Parts: sequence; C-alpha cells; structure tokens
Amino acid sequence: MTDIIQLLPDHVANQIAAGEVVQRPASVVKELLENAIDADATEIKLIIKNAGKTLVQVIDNGKGMSVTDARLSFERHATSKIKSAEDLFQINTKGFRGEALASIAAIAHVDLKTKRPEDELGTTIEIEGSTVKSQEVSVTPSGTSVAVKNLFFNIPARRNFLKSDTVELRHISDEFHRVALAHPNIAFALYHNGSELFNLPQENYRQRVVHIFGTKTNEKLVPVEEETEVLKISGFVGKPEFSKKTKSEQFFFVNQRFIKSPYLNHAINAAFDGLLKDGYHPSYFLNLTVDPKTIDINIHPTKTEIKFDDEHTLYAILRSAVKHSLGQFNIAPVLDFEHQSSLNTPYNYKDKTASAPLVEVDRAFNPFSEDENNRRQSLTHSTSFKQAAAASWESLYVGLESKGNNSKTEFSEVTFESDSQTETIFSNSSIESTKTTFQLQQKYIVSTLKSGMLIIDQNRAHQRVLYENFLKHITIKEATSQQLLFPLQLHFTPSETKIIGDLKADLEHTGFVFLELNEKEITITGVPVGVSESEVTIIFEQLISDVENDVPDANFSAADLLAKSMAKSLAIKNGQSLNSMEQEHMVNSLFACKEPNVSPTNRPTFITLGVDDIEKKFM
Repeated sequence: MTDIIQLLPDHVANQIAAGEVVQRPASVVKELLENAIDADATEIKLIIKNAGKTLVQVIDNGKGMSVTDARLSFERHATSKIKSAEDLFQINTKGFRGEALASIAAIAHVDLKTKRPEDELGTTIEIEGSTVKSQEVSVTPSGTSVAVKNLFFNIPARRNFLKSDTVELRHISDEFHRVALAHPNIAFALYHNGSELFNLPQENYRQRVVHIFGTKTNEKLVPVEEETEVLKISGFVGKPEFSKKTKSEQFFFVNQRFIKSPYLNHAINAAFDGLLKDGYHPSYFLNLTVDPKTIDINIHPTKTEIKFDDEHTLYAILRSAVKHSLGQFNIAPVLDFEHQSSLNTPYNYKDKTASAPLVEVDRAFNPFSEDENNRRQSLTHSTSFKQAAAASWESLYVGLESKGNNSKTEFSEVTFESDSQTETIFSNSSIESTKTTFQLQQKYIVSTLKSGMLIIDQNRAHQRVLYENFLKHITIKEATSQQLLFPLQLHFTPSETKIIGDLKADLEHTGFVFLELNEKEITITGVPVGVSESEVTIIFEQLISDVENDVPDANFSAADLLAKSMAKSLAIKNGQSLNSMEQEHMVNSLFACKEPNVSPTNRPTFITLGVDDIEKKFM
C-alpha cells in the first residue's frame, strides 16, 4: 500500500488556521489593532468600508518593520513576541502565536506599507490568498499601514454566512471599544464609509470610558481601587440604579487584555447582591494586574479565555473590593452605630455647663389619699363649668312612653337609622353564579368549556394581543399618539442610540414622536396611546436588549422585532391581580387574534383539560 499521510501545503494550512483566527471582520480588526499596540504606537486609525467586508485598514505610528521582517511577518508561526517556550509564561504582549497575518493573507487581499523611523525608505507588499504579488521599496510615513480588502474572497461559503452591515459593524465597534478601553494612553480613531464614529485622544481611564459610552456615564461611575500581593484592581463599577438589561457594559482586563470570565463576573454580581432588580446586570470597567507567571493565556486563538492559578483568592478580593467601594461612596446601605447627626452639640453650647431644670415637683403627692380626693372635689365644684348629673337609664324611655300613650302609635312605626338596601343590576345573585372565569395564583386565567377546562397564561396571552396590535399599527401606519405635557429626555450610549435611530421610522409608526435624536440624548414629545411616560425607558431598554442579543441577520424585520419587544415590555406580569371583567376581556381578546395558540416567541398561551382527562385523575 502507498503512504497516505502527507504534509498540507502552506496555503491550505493557512486557510484552516483562518477558520479559528478570522471568524468575521471584527476578528481582523482585533488582530491588527493588537499588532499596532505591540509596535509601541501612540496613534492608531481604523478605517472600515461596508462593515469590513470591503476594507479593514489599520494605520499606526509605531516602530515599523525592516524589509526582511515585513516579508517574514506573513509566514506561519513567525513572531517577534516570543523566542522560547519559557516565554509563554511571561507574556506582556498582545500576540505571540504568529498566525494572525498569515491567516488573514490566506483569505483576503492584503496591502502592507511599513517603515522604521531610522530608515529613509519603506516597504510595500501586496498579497492575494497567501501569494505574494509584489514587494518593492516605497515612500511611506514611519509606522505601519495594513489594508485588508475583499475578506473571504476565496471562501464564498464563509462570506455568505456574514450578517448584515449593521450587525457586523456592531461587532467591530465592540472590538474597538475593548482595545481602546484597555489602552487609554493611546489615541484611537474609527472611520466607517468616510464618516468619523470615534476620535479618542490620549486621556485617563475615566475620560476614556466617558468618551466611549457618553457624557452621562460620568455620574454613573464608582471608583474601585485595591492592591494586594496577589492582585491589583483599578477601574469603575456602575451605580445600581443605572444597571442595564444587557451585558454590554461589562469589561474585565487582565494585564491590559480583555477577557471573559463567568467566574469573576459572579463575584461582581455577588457584591451587588440585593441592589439590583431582577433581570438587570451591573456595569463595570475593571483592570486586573497579576503576575504573568500566574496566568495561562494560550487557551484559545482569540485569547479571551485565561486560566488563573488561584481563582478563589481573586474571587474573594474582587468581591470585597467592589462591595467596599459601594459602601464607601454611600451606594450600598450601611448601619452606623457610632454617629448620629441629630445628637450633635451646637457650636455655641459646646463650652457651657448643663444646668438643673427649674421644674418644681411635689414629692409628697399621693392621688389616693383622702385629703387629695376632697381637694379635687372642691376644685370641681368651684369651677364655672359644672357637670350635670348623669340621667338614669329609665329616662331614656320617657319620650316613648308618652308618645305611645298619647298618639297610640305602634312600635312598628318607629324608624331607625340603618344601611340602605338599594337594588342594583349587579346585586343579582344569579350573575355571580354564572361567572365563567377566575384567576389562579395570579398567573393563570381558568375558564370553562363544554368539553372541559381552559387554562391561559395571562402574560403570554397579553403579549400575543399586544404584538398583533402593534404589528398592525406599524404596517398600516395609522397609529395614534398621546402628547406629553413636558418633553421626555433619555440618555443612552452612542451605540444604543444608533440602534434606536435605525428603528426610528418603525417607532414613529407605533405612536412615538421624536423631537430630537442624536448621540447625546433622545427627546420624545409623544408616546403611543396606553403607554405611560414611566414605561418608555423600559420599552427602549428591552428593545436594545432584544436587538443586541438576537443579532438579527439580513432577513430580519425591524417591525416584527419592535412589536415583539414592546409587547414583552408592556404585557401584564405574572402576579398581577385581574378582576372578572379584565379576565373575560383577556380571554375574548386572545381568541380574536390570528394566532391565539402561541405567544410572539412561539410558546403556548393556553392548554385545555378535557373531561376525560379530569376523570382519569380520579381513577
């Protein structure tokens, strides 16, 4: 038999590696930005076209590369970050695997321009699908410019799996935020299709957070500082009242590297225990500094997972540090048994001595002595207001006896004050006996059928009713709105405001009236009929959460998502009591829908129990 095992060609191996390293345009953004940071750049520009499908370009003013390094950087496992296996346990750079540029070059057109400050001329390299098309000397500024064009041009299946431009741009923005937050000492700029999205100067950490997530974020931040032999913590957590329904503002950085850690996230949630509403998540921007020898980064090509030597100690320190900050800045309720402001001594009285009270007391006073009783009786008779003698009980009937003897009226003619018994249409006992619905556990509406029993989930049923109602208003575009007495101002992050802006037309069809909508604030002057002013924030937060979590593709209907989100926000919750009229209205409204069997999320709204099913329970 012939040998069947053979070495794969380099371009095939690179495409296989690209499946792990490059999953979407945001992966290219992450790798190129980290390479620019490792090159000691102080200014980095990110240029995007068509959400990265056409162009991803990163320009930095770093130390650049020589001619040899520029060509060698596209080879597999070629890196300047490590030299031996021992270096894996002392990593202080972003990259170290030597796979990123080789993987990117295997599935895209790459143009590299680089120059070192000490060189007079730079180098330009053009690569298409791992094949070097040209390499020549060129005039270029100091630093490096990497332009990745036509991503996945030779893998059409992977390109077809990419989402819409809106979704892909959101992933790119997330990667940009993670890198920019980890390095506030570096200036970053982001451009998409010629328009500037972010321009972040060199600044401190608080200013970087505020510039990315909006000016209103400044008042939400609580500083966290802690330093021990094992761990150093710095950064901010959000106040509990500004918690979100999404996890979009949760950032852990270990040695200036963004990571995801459910275990450490649980420590933050434990510190906020009792301060958050159900379904809401705290915001945090925390930098953790540990000894590089105590962590293992070489877990996954994305390097967002890290193994710690002693996670339990880190958990305890992180939880106590956050809890201490919340209490120190009067965010969490505390009990102080040592000081009370109402007991403070006034400044003018601090040097004065206390004097005895001038109240005279008769220490020989005895209220039960005979002399005292006689004295009290004499005082009573001497007053001008004398008490009349209490009439005997027989005198109460004097009038009745005389009236009965004189007019000879019967006792039945005497009227007494009592509760009036006014008949109404609701006092008929037969109506009570024909009551067809009742509420079970303030969660289910139970009604009778000819064939048995009907049990309805009130929350899901109301979602279905509201969903079809909102969808009709959006599609027909005849919704009415109620004007607010005063304009309502809402504040979200720039990315969240963009989501609202993309759905503005559909929101207006449901009844919302926008006076202003920009990155800084949203001003609303009208809301749909039946929606209270306090529910507007809940609706928008739920809408943003649904858009971010569902990550809809190009076929997604904004009207459908908006109707589902508003129905979920405004539907009556389980635990809410309903009277008989409301229960019957719910039943009738549900079965007037086109799809009464399921909720907008395709969950059953009701079940039926037949008489046969009930009889089987007694067998």
